[in-house]
Amino acid sequence: MALNYIWIFFFLSAFIIALIRLIFFGDTEIFPAIMNSTFDNAKTGFELSLGLTGVMTLWLGLMKVGEKGGVVALLSRVVGPFFEKLFPEIPKNHPVNGSIMMNLAANMLGLDNAATPMGLKSMEQLQELNPKKDTASNAMIMFLVLNTSGLTLIPISVMVYRAQLGAANPSDIFLPILLSTFFSTLAGIIAVSIFQKINLFNKVILAYLGGFSVLVTGIIYLFVRFSQTEANIYSTVIANLILFSIIMLFLLLAIKKKVNVYDTFIEGAKEGFQIAVKIIPFLVAILVAIGVFRTSGAMDYLVNGLGAFFAFVGVNTDFVAALPTAFMKPLSGGGARGVMIETMTTYGVDSFVGRLSATFQGATDTTFYILAVYFGSVSIKNTRYAVTAGLIADFAGIIAAIFIAYLFFG
Repeated sequence: MALNYIWIFFFLSAFIIALIRLIFFGDTEIFPAIMNSTFDNAKTGFELSLGLTGVMTLWLGLMKVGEKGGVVALLSRVVGPFFEKLFPEIPKNHPVNGSIMMNLAANMLGLDNAATPMGLKSMEQLQELNPKKDTASNAMIMFLVLNTSGLTLIPISVMVYRAQLGAANPSDIFLPILLSTFFSTLAGIIAVSIFQKINLFNKVILAYLGGFSVLVTGIIYLFVRFSQTEANIYSTVIANLILFSIIMLFLLLAIKKKVNVYDTFIEGAKEGFQIAVKIIPFLVAILVAIGVFRTSGAMDYLVNGLGAFFAFVGVNTDFVAALPTAFMKPLSGGGARGVMIETMTTYGVDSFVGRLSATFQGATDTTFYILAVYFGSVSIKNTRYAVTAGLIADFAGIIAAIFIAYLFFG
């Protein structure tokens, strides 16, 4: 239901703004531009879905191997006590616990292509437990918000873009992103817990969150000791080493259990193809709406209005030029990436605005894209408070990123 209203809002606001530009400013190109964006984004949505087919086929095949080999059950036991508190609807030692853990691990390593198929597999398993098939369950919403909060330990892609644009130290945004995304995730967990009346002061939850905080602190301490070049190299190598090690663990344990690895992989891979085809209409719908909203100039008016407001109340407005990335990220990962690159090119990759834009890109995730694709893959129509909780996490990440950027780069 929430996505329905948001979808209508994007089109309606775009139409009103475009009409104003035509009537009062004589902009005769605005409506042709908007219509072109609808066709372009429909094509992009279809192409993205096809692009996901290969990676989903690969990872869902590997997930099936891992499931039969016992890796998923092993992960379920490790995170079981924590997930039992955050996901009370999920039965103890259910395979979805391992799928969720693998998805979150891929997100934390900045490996988006690996995270998506595992996330879709998690949603499929959660839907099996869902008593109301057209309505998001509590477990689905908690899982989605953990995804949209964008928890990232190693922001590989952002550092790569900064390096390509000639940044003196491409990884100097590593710590700001790590800290910002931690606050975003924490805010998301708190928001969903309030909606679902989950007791966050439970000793199990406090122990896991405390342990994770220690892990984050340790990572920060480790990378502070590296030079910027070393940090960039080691973060990339470590992330991909961990990922490939996971694949090998899947295979070795499956061999140990005498699982027919090839046939099992094919069995899981078929599911990946089916899911990729199923999400095409949902992905096209959200990308077309976002494209219309952006092309009409609605995003620019929003940012300029905020700049004028902050200037009026006497707040330093250095951060305003980076806000388009922050606003675009919940709507479109590709759109936000383009805005980030444009911002770094315009203001300088090592400028305050350029670095803050990169921090925004890594601090949150594509909330509406994730909701549309993940819920769409299991035909969920009533998303309840998922959008609200997801946007709370995004807002916390944006605010944290601004303050942290001033602390590191201001």
